[in-house]
Amino acid sequence: MRCPLPIASQRHVLCIFPAYTPSFGTFSHAYWLLGRVRAFMPPQGLLLIAAYLPASWPVRFVDENIAPASAADFRWADVVLVSGMHIQAPQIHDIAQRAKAAGKTTVLGGASVSGAPELYPEFDYLHIGEIGDATDRLIACLDNSVAPAPAQTRFETNERLPLPSFPLPAYDLVPLDRYLIGSLQFSSGCPYRCEFCDIPALYGRQPRLKTPEQIIAELDAMLARPGHPSVVYFVDDNFIGNRKAAREILPHLINWQRKHGYPLQFACEATLNIAKQAEVLLLMREAQFLTVFVGIETPDADALKAMRKEHNAALPMMEAIRTLNRYGLEVTSGIILGLDTDTSDSEGRLKAFIDLSGIPILTINLLQALPRTPLWDRLKRDGRLLADSAGLESNVQFLRPYDEVVDTWRRCIAHAYDPERLFARFAHQVDATYANRMDVPARGKLTARNLREAAVLGFNIVLWIGLLSNYRRPFWRAAWHALSRGQIDAALGMGLVAYHLIRFSREALRGQQNASFYSARGRAAMAYTLERVPALGNQP
Repeated sequence: MRCPLPIASQRHVLCIFPAYTPSFGTFSHAYWLLGRVRAFMPPQGLLLIAAYLPASWPVRFVDENIAPASAADFRWADVVLVSGMHIQAPQIHDIAQRAKAAGKTTVLGGASVSGAPELYPEFDYLHIGEIGDATDRLIACLDNSVAPAPAQTRFETNERLPLPSFPLPAYDLVPLDRYLIGSLQFSSGCPYRCEFCDIPALYGRQPRLKTPEQIIAELDAMLARPGHPSVVYFVDDNFIGNRKAAREILPHLINWQRKHGYPLQFACEATLNIAKQAEVLLLMREAQFLTVFVGIETPDADALKAMRKEHNAALPMMEAIRTLNRYGLEVTSGIILGLDTDTSDSEGRLKAFIDLSGIPILTINLLQALPRTPLWDRLKRDGRLLADSAGLESNVQFLRPYDEVVDTWRRCIAHAYDPERLFARFAHQVDATYANRMDVPARGKLTARNLREAAVLGFNIVLWIGLLSNYRRPFWRAAWHALSRGQIDAALGMGLVAYHLIRFSREALRGQQNASFYSARGRAAMAYTLERVPALGNQP
């Protein structure tokens, strides 16, 4: 549905999504290997707002991960809408500055301002919370006037728009062929209360759901767009937050895949106790879920208990990972260092976990306290929150010496992304995971985009990794292991992902990247997200 209010004026709305600071998990260094790709995935939240705006209001959408908003874009607009997360805060401030210089009214919504509105005093209007009654009040205000406000006004959602009433995201406003993967939301909220997580405070502990018909309509809309990505990521905070709903949506996805010849592969986020849900895992395999991001955080059971994440220990951790692998699910893991429970032995245990788990992709970050989390509240009470101005890699005063923690992080990423170890883990996945995936018809994937991308990617991987990189030997060992088993996609995928991980980790070890996804330090590295084909001298 669109905004139901009667509208008297026409407003030109410029929606801008800020660039991300590079991280392990966005694969930004590898985009150029695919040719046209310039960004990770479309921003669901802002696309939803764009679709909800009155039909009579022209909307222009700019994702600055692809290209920055131009002076002409700002001249065209009556109002500038921005949305983003804490990691994007410097870029959000930059957009506000450019919009104000152009004399435009500014509006900010999304996760960051909802968690910490005090960080954004320069915006005219703040939208706090999810889409709902605050959105309607904001639209009514803008319909009345788009003159810059004399003082900041906040609109806070009291009644959320039910997910079954959400409009189809405005996929038509973005070039889907420029994204590495697509994005889709099925549910919102998570029942768990992990100490470091702000999801329950922002979106609630009772997961809310879209209908199967909505999900199928969104998949149809993506499939209809030229050059749609071949992988779609369910951005739900926890895909099995409502296990019954997850089990019920999967047959609809399976039927859709069969009908269209399996054109897409799916990925999602879930808690590790998904390994106990055999029926769900079997259906996910049939629906072509190939990857699941799990916030493992630490292999230390006592540490998991301290951070209120005991559900990660519902099964022995290695057993849970092996179970997911047996259903063809490759695990991607989030890891946190700098926990209060860390000791001098934590580094050794983490390195052993990396090797034994066989997980290729691990986003290893220093602990960061986010507003509206139990961790933030506890550290604030204890006087252990540090200001961004401290210039450190985290806003947490660690119990262990700061330099020791950062050095541990460096040694752990050096261990994880040493090319020999990384490609050995990929080779392990060939037999432990990829071989367990369901064979599906190829007709749905035989699109012009997929064939073009495969050709471009294959050429670039052979040239830049297979011939010119200084890790070509371990790459070829793993690639031949996959190719000899007929897994061409796996050989290309490991080359693409490893290129980013190795290059990013080497930059991080040189002090050119942050030790935390949320770190305030070094955010000027935003320029990396807009880079094109690197010069030969920059190749790893």
